[in-house]
Amino acid sequence: MKGPFRVPAHASGPSRPEPLSESGPESDEQKFFDRPCYEFNRSLRPVANDRWCEHCRHYLTARCPHIDEFLDDVDDLTPE
Repeated sequence: MKGPFRVPAHASGPSRPEPLSESGPESDEQKFFDRPCYEFNRSLRPVANDRWCEHCRHYLTARCPHIDEFLDDVDDLTPE
């Protein structure tokens, strides 16, 4: 008996954006992907090692050289 879930017809796994172009600004999709400072957070499952900043061991820490860029995306830093 098959379960109620279907496997999608497309390839599984994380989608990767196109490589950064040397001309023009980074798109939002490329902004936090495949940075040279990326170090995989080994507390995550190995399948999560997809080069996205959110899976970096320094993501949102004081050791992240791009922490200001992440904080720029937050509208309000004060608790409610």
